[in-house]
Amino acid sequence: MPALEARAQTTRIDHVPNSRSADKRLRQSIKRRERNRTAKSAIRTRMRKLFEMDSAEDAQTALRELYTMLDRATARHVMHPNTAARRKARIARHVRQLSA
Repeated sequence: MPALEARAQTTRIDHVPNSRSADKRLRQSIKRRERNRTAKSAIRTRMRKLFEMDSAEDAQTALRELYTMLDRATARHVMHPNTAARRKARIARHVRQLSA
């Protein structure tokens, strides 16, 4: 529990749960929020690196990895399917421009 308490300290909690079930829901939401933030951050970092690439071959490899990450995030309900589709379209357009 110390790791959970440390995370709870970084997460602003406006109220104290009144029941055991509410306490459990709070713990679950803290864990999920941390997991979702990590996944979104990794996606944003990869996208930034892809947009900075000059080589079409490297960008193609990064594109495949990023597609996988976006599909996983969508399947795990970290992000909306339309958001993932929009991002995939943007990075595909960028890689296409590098290839041309």
